[in-house]
Amino acid sequence: MLELGSVIILGILAQWLAWRIKVPAILPLILVGLVVGPLSTLWTMDGQKLLEPIWNGTKGIFPGDHLFHFVELAIGIILFEGGLSLKRDELKGVGPSIINLITLGSLITFIGAAILVHYDMSLGWTVSFLFSGLIIVTGPTVIGPILRNLPLKRNISTILKWEGILIDPIGALVAVLMFEFIKLTHGGGGSFAFTGEALKSFLLIALVGSALGFFSAHSLKQLLKRNWIPHYLLTVFILAFVLAIFVGSDYLVHDSGLLSVVITGMVIGNIDMPYKNDIAYFGESISILLIAVLFILLAANINIGELELLLDWRVLILFLAIILIVRPLGVFMSTRRSNLSTKEKLFVSWVGPRGIVAAGIASLFGSKLSNMGIPGAEYITPLVFMIVLGTVILNATTAGIVARWTGVLLSKSNGILIIGAHSAARLIGDYLSRNGQHVVLVDSNTNNVQRCNEMGLDSFIANIYSDDLKNSPDLNDVGILMAMTGSSEVNNYAINNFSKEFGENGAYRLVSVNELHSPELIQDNCLFSSNDDFIHLLEVSRDYPDIHELTVKSKEEFEQALKQVNEAVKSIPLFIRKASVNEFQAILADMSDAEIEDGDQLIYLGKPLPASTAQV
Repeated sequence: MLELGSVIILGILAQWLAWRIKVPAILPLILVGLVVGPLSTLWTMDGQKLLEPIWNGTKGIFPGDHLFHFVELAIGIILFEGGLSLKRDELKGVGPSIINLITLGSLITFIGAAILVHYDMSLGWTVSFLFSGLIIVTGPTVIGPILRNLPLKRNISTILKWEGILIDPIGALVAVLMFEFIKLTHGGGGSFAFTGEALKSFLLIALVGSALGFFSAHSLKQLLKRNWIPHYLLTVFILAFVLAIFVGSDYLVHDSGLLSVVITGMVIGNIDMPYKNDIAYFGESISILLIAVLFILLAANINIGELELLLDWRVLILFLAIILIVRPLGVFMSTRRSNLSTKEKLFVSWVGPRGIVAAGIASLFGSKLSNMGIPGAEYITPLVFMIVLGTVILNATTAGIVARWTGVLLSKSNGILIIGAHSAARLIGDYLSRNGQHVVLVDSNTNNVQRCNEMGLDSFIANIYSDDLKNSPDLNDVGILMAMTGSSEVNNYAINNFSKEFGENGAYRLVSVNELHSPELIQDNCLFSSNDDFIHLLEVSRDYPDIHELTVKSKEEFEQALKQVNEAVKSIPLFIRKASVNEFQAILADMSDAEIEDGDQLIYLGKPLPASTAQV
């Protein structure tokens, strides 16, 4: 009981420390696991670990192989949560690069890393290929914090996020096939016979995983639409549902569970279904706990003798060759026909940290093969953990520097964050989105966010009094903040607390009721006009839910049009659309300093004016 409780407590503390110092949580988690695990044998009185994950007859948490069963189930849940974050709209322009990275890139890593470890570490070919299969994956648990902390260009962040999640089942499958091949050849089986079985297994896993994942997602949608699951049971039902998919898929075809849960998460994340945001929020919460526990347990399960194997100059050569030769080769070959620049390819090449799937499967297979007496198997676990820890440290400390050098950081954040997802905000957000702007709406009201999802708008449930916004990678390109809720307190809080993160190009709010009655209180950051408060905005959007574009030729023509819109009872000015750069500037209470060029447009909501030239 003491050990299990300690793992959870230490895991959460490590996650908190990672948040404070802005590094991927995997780094302090592995270090904590090593300190309470193999390194603790250097100072304990009896030479035993402070934390022993596997029962050894006197102490430990999990008997036999139960630790690895727990690891498999936990990885399944983590990958399901990762699948939820994959949106097909993100694939525009980068889809082929992602497909190439998880196919051709995986093949290059598989062959290249095997050659390196075989000749550098003098390991057998089968063990070498098992190692290379394990390091194919790039960890989404590590990529996520990097994307949250760096305002990367959207194409780069999309490539890294999709690769990190989709490649995990592929790497796991390749490692499983190599493990089975080693067992077969060690037992005297033939490699030719195995080749046919491997191909058959691969096709079955792909078929069952895809079909079951698709079917499961739509089955869950029907259960929720028919209200067969009470809301108070929703989160625990989702947990049981994901576990059932994983176990059931593995029962049908061995090792197909990971693919099934990833496909389930992807489909749920891209279809219209109730409580999607509740599911995503729960998935994220449970994943944080599982990641904390898993990394500490797996690191603690390493023995001091395995760590001593790493005190070899050949290990450093292997590590450098993988990150400086194998990874860049895979990226450049996979993106050779893409529109990525050379520097963008260099950044993607540099950011390739390994994560929980590599560590978990390496611990399982390394232990089993060592017990079978396979030569060189004792190197599997420490080498993979070396790659995991080394790439995490490298990327956590240098990703920002390399991003600036390669120019993949956003020079200007043009994304728009709208606080409030009510009907008027959805109408405005939909217009901006259809005109090429990246818009994200957040609200604490589940129904409002659900309506956004039905319209295809980026949105999520968030409490602005928490860290929900600051920790979201979906907001890394946001530079305009528009607080449009019905609460002046919430609007002011958003402006005061999030202007630095999300208001680089402006932070605005609706006029409050007090300001309507006392015009002298109106500030420069008030949206639309001095008369358009929350109630008026809703009324206009309800009676005339149309947004119009009025082209102007000069500053005088703009001021005249703006005056007409302001004087109209059922019209509200929204934006100036700059024709030369297709950017939108929010209309404020005071527009005397606005710069207008020929061809710019006044965008307004409500009843059309006689001079209107276009309606959208």
